[in-house]
Amino acid sequence: MDENRQKQEKIVSMFDEIASTYDVTNRVLSMGIDKSWRKKGCDKTLKLLDRNENLTVLDVACGTGDMLQWWNDRAEAAGAKIDRFIGVDPSEGMLGVAREKVPYAEFIVAKAQDMPVSDETADILSISYGIRNVVDRQEAIDEFYRVLKPGGIVSILEFTKREDRGLKGKVVDFYMHRILPTLGGLVSRNYAAYRYLPDSIEGFLTTDMLKKELETAGFTVEYTEAFSMGISTLLIAKKI
Repeated sequence: MDENRQKQEKIVSMFDEIASTYDVTNRVLSMGIDKSWRKKGCDKTLKLLDRNENLTVLDVACGTGDMLQWWNDRAEAAGAKIDRFIGVDPSEGMLGVAREKVPYAEFIVAKAQDMPVSDETADILSISYGIRNVVDRQEAIDEFYRVLKPGGIVSILEFTKREDRGLKGKVVDFYMHRILPTLGGLVSRNYAAYRYLPDSIEGFLTTDMLKKELETAGFTVEYTEAFSMGISTLLIAKKI
């Protein structure tokens, strides 16, 4: 087994272990602010998409299905009609929770870089706080391009690596490295998983680096926005 595959399987196993407490822990750690980030991601994507009927939404690294619920709610508010919801995740534990929460969606056990989905299937492909956990990231982004229809949009929410090391950066670093692992460990009873989070952010890309990877795959970046002192970033790109 090669090193990348071992690393990916270790990450998947970790998410299997925390699936039952994942939603509660997320709400505690973000103090509910992540709801506004997800809402903004959906609303902005739906505005940039050049169609609003017979839509297919594919949520990659869908976890427990949170984002699929947001797509359903925000499409209704925007007057858009989503006919098909698909969730993809390599963690059976996460999908077990998702199937209970989102009965109107189809779920596929698969990795982001190798999805059993036909070419040009989706109008919208979203990945929220998951691209950081994909070891073969450029392969996954190429796969996103493949499964999107022409004019389709990829919507990414992620904890990108910050370049600001001033006062704001130090405040964020203190929370991410000291407070978050302790709180996450207490709620989930899995301290290792929530020590992994800040470490994975430090090892990830800056927003500009992620934009370049999207452009390399053929996407045109349409919109970026940072939230909460740069803790979270929204990137929206279109397949031309």
